Amino acid sequence: MTASPALPRTEHVPRGIALMLLFCLTAPLLDVSAKLGAEGGIPVGQITAARFLGQGLLMLPIVAVMGLSLRLSPRALGFTLLRAVFLIISTFSFVSGIAVMPVADALAIAFVEPFILLLLGSLIFGDRVGPRRIAACAVGFGGALLVIQPSLAAFGMVALWPLGTAVFFAFYMLVTREISGWMHPVTMQFHTAWTGFVLCLPILILAEGSGIPALDPVLPQGLDWLWLAGVGFWAAFSHLAITYALKNAPAATLAPLHYSEIVVAVALGYLIFADFPNLLTWAGIAVITASGLYIIHRERTLARQLPIAP
Repeated sequence: MTASPALPRTEHVPRGIALMLLFCLTAPLLDVSAKLGAEGGIPVGQITAARFLGQGLLMLPIVAVMGLSLRLSPRALGFTLLRAVFLIISTFSFVSGIAVMPVADALAIAFVEPFILLLLGSLIFGDRVGPRRIAACAVGFGGALLVIQPSLAAFGMVALWPLGTAVFFAFYMLVTREISGWMHPVTMQFHTAWTGFVLCLPILILAEGSGIPALDPVLPQGLDWLWLAGVGFWAAFSHLAITYALKNAPAATLAPLHYSEIVVAVALGYLIFADFPNLLTWAGIAVITASGLYIIHRERTLARQLPIAP
């Protein structure tokens, strides 16, 4: 049986909240960098690989300064490979979506991930999920349909890419849940980054000259280098922020703050791309957020009702 991580100390909770808000402010900059790169003609696969390469390079000195071991047991390597595969597909799906649709719309659709995670947790780990949380999941999916419907009309089937992000990020989170008790979070991120790049590289090499728009790599020009560097930098920075947020405050305290990421995405989308959600999209965002917050409330309520182990 794996050991449970120690609970964060109460006096560290404000620091955790501040770091979570920092994550919500900086994570959309990763999406903006990816969208600028895609609009500039950089293939989605190349942007995905740049995310892992940049994150790995930036995490390496952090791992070294912290004195963390880079050794992986066969078991840890297997879980790391699985985690990287899920994150590659999730990232590729999201970048494919935002290449043509607004960041806020894609992010709102991807925010059905907690509902998928809840249902997968029930199926895979046997987590108890009551009828009220199942109903909240159904309402949340209905909110996603409100966002998808106008996006389908405007952009076609590409509007479904963020749903792929939600599904595979939920699997990514399940793997993370499985190994978080015995693998340091910083080491976990570093190994996932370099593993993800190693998995992406042969695909790009094989796709060179193939003419496949999403995979055939190109030589970046001018600002393209900045966008690719930004993808890696903001991935490393934002995920480091949320890693330490979770070390300082309980997940149940931080989870509601995650929805502020949509607000930042809307603001950046309007300022940089002149995108602004229509009324139907806003309604969908409101439904998804309300459903997610209700599930978080139920999780807290049920957690308080659990007996304390002797």
